[in-house]
Amino acid sequence: MIRLYNTLTNKKEIFKPLTPKVLNMYVCGPTVYNYIHIGNARSAIAFDTVRRYFEFRGFKVNYVSNFTDVDDKIIRAGHELNLTTKEVADKFIKAFYEDIDALNIERATQNPRVVEMMGDIIAFVKVLIEKDYAYVVDGDVYYRARKFKDYGQLSGQSVDELEQGASTRISSTEFQKKEDPLDFALWKKVKPGEISWDSPWGKGRPGWHIECSVMATKILGDTIDIHAGGQDLEFPHHENEIAQSEAKTGQKFANYWMHNGFVTVGEQDEKMSKSLGNFVTVHELLKKVDPQVIRFFMATTQYRRPIRYSQVNIAEAQTNLAKIQTAFENASYRLADAVNTESTATINEKIANYHEAFIRAMDDDFNAQNGIAVVYELVKEINIYSSQTKVVKASLKALKVELEKLMGVFGIKLQEPAMHDDEDDEIEKLVRARDEARAKRDFARSDEIRDQLKQQGITLEDTPQGTRWKR
Repeated sequence: MIRLYNTLTNKKEIFKPLTPKVLNMYVCGPTVYNYIHIGNARSAIAFDTVRRYFEFRGFKVNYVSNFTDVDDKIIRAGHELNLTTKEVADKFIKAFYEDIDALNIERATQNPRVVEMMGDIIAFVKVLIEKDYAYVVDGDVYYRARKFKDYGQLSGQSVDELEQGASTRISSTEFQKKEDPLDFALWKKVKPGEISWDSPWGKGRPGWHIECSVMATKILGDTIDIHAGGQDLEFPHHENEIAQSEAKTGQKFANYWMHNGFVTVGEQDEKMSKSLGNFVTVHELLKKVDPQVIRFFMATTQYRRPIRYSQVNIAEAQTNLAKIQTAFENASYRLADAVNTESTATINEKIANYHEAFIRAMDDDFNAQNGIAVVYELVKEINIYSSQTKVVKASLKALKVELEKLMGVFGIKLQEPAMHDDEDDEIEKLVRARDEARAKRDFARSDEIRDQLKQQGITLEDTPQGTRWKR
């Protein structure tokens, strides 16, 4: 029974899908004007892990994540790069796919783009105007936020608090146009040099918030199971989505709201963001760090907790992932001399216990830290069993399969040991020479050979079954 923390109610709730064993999930995607930074990747990895866990538990997941390809930032980037708005969006959508593929993030069921939905957006805004939830002022269309009775519920703020904050954020021109400082734009009148579309209110383009409401309801229906995104989207983006969606449809927009914690940097745990200039792009990080390590680093922290990005924490993730990979390889190596009989009842029982413990951990609001702790116990079990004098092939395979399944939830693909070929003969000779030196207790020579191999990028592992090596 999966329980998740619902930001709307501020408590953990038992997940009850609208359709049994089907999950309709919408996750706010990137505004495509630059490469994504690891703060953006945190959201994509966190909810990909949630998606994978639902699939692990037997759900069919309809996962929709949008591209915002019409925005002030994209227009500015186009001017700076001497590209059209579409060319900027296409460039960074392509880069986004390259980055998420490297991080083994499953492609969304659909990735809608704003420009593909313009007719639907205009139709949606028309309904809000007809219902008196929106009004037109000189080519702009604004939503009457105060008219929506539950405005502020998601972010836990009163209308008065929100009004005070809004008054400090808007320009004097906007202030004069709006009936209320809380009101937000559904449609923006075109400015010189901007991309625009024809509408009943004149040429313009949609406001940011309306885009996700239209894409989510058009693809997944008026009510969806889960809407998710970064913690910074709670207000105003998600608050405004709820207001405009429910005003239009008369239905609850999303039954559950999930928000991931920030990636922080520095001793002050400052939020990573492009506006603060303290970000690291995935594009650049992938040139220096194994994507599996980045994925492991992000996926094994519970999604609501903040993650501190540092070289130390990345190195720790690399070490822990290497231990899991080594255990997997240990089991693979022992298959060569394993007894070909049925898996033992003891091993089968232990595997079942680990499986159930993992589910208990992850059913509790996708507690990845407790989930990976179960994996570490399974790794320990594999290493102990692999080091026994006599091992059973079916038991080794069952242990490997379980480890692959659990790591698959975190988006990690474990690799079989690399096959050695004729070009490795020289390395094999050195390994044998080291074994002979150790047998003669010539440890100086043994260490010399180990260092020689290390300089070639070769690591050695001494086991009861002999010395193993890998690059």
